Amino acid sequence: MPRYLIERTFFPETAGQTDPGLKPQIWPVGNDFDGVIWVTSYVTPDHRRSFCIYDAPSPSLLRLAAQRSGLPIDRITEIVVLDPRDD
Repeated sequence: MPRYLIERTFFPETAGQTDPGLKPQIWPVGNDFDGVIWVTSYVTPDHRRSFCIYDAPSPSLLRLAAQRSGLPIDRITEIVVLDPRDD
């Protein structure tokens, strides 16, 4: 299944929130909706931007899951994992 990097910008009211306060915004309600699976997320120190890794059949299903969860998407980039342990 393809893997994607999702870039999000949050509204100013999320700036400065603690990680527990931001987690519900990153963890989508529609996780595992039509094969969209959240893998992990990274958040900038000011909590204004996040970079989330998802496995999904297509970018259009990622957008649909985000819309159902009320999450913004700035950019979707298909990625390939490079792991030095792989032969």
